[in-house]
Amino acid sequence: MAVAKKKAAPKKRGDAPSRKKSKGNYAAVKKGKGTGKKAGGGMTAKGVAKYRKDNPGSKLKTAVTGKPKPGSKDAGRRKSFCARSRSWKSERGLAARRKWNC
Repeated sequence: MAVAKKKAAPKKRGDAPSRKKSKGNYAAVKKGKGTGKKAGGGMTAKGVAKYRKDNPGSKLKTAVTGKPKPGSKDAGRRKSFCARSRSWKSERGLAARRKWNC
């Protein structure tokens, strides 16, 4: 009797890149001031560009670090991220929230 294979769940829109795929796309941590993987600050613009080149169709974007115009798409992204990450208490999560100015 043949065993049926489980189908992989379809990818949801907006899934974060896997750590394996995005390896090497983070800035190095410099004396505690970096925004690298260990600090949790997220991917650099160069890293995001490389990831998007390697994964056609990706809509990955960098953090909204400046002060966006109220009501703009970037303001909405920041508000959404800050609400979603409110419960992050680890060092990495707090660093990411700092970068986004939450």
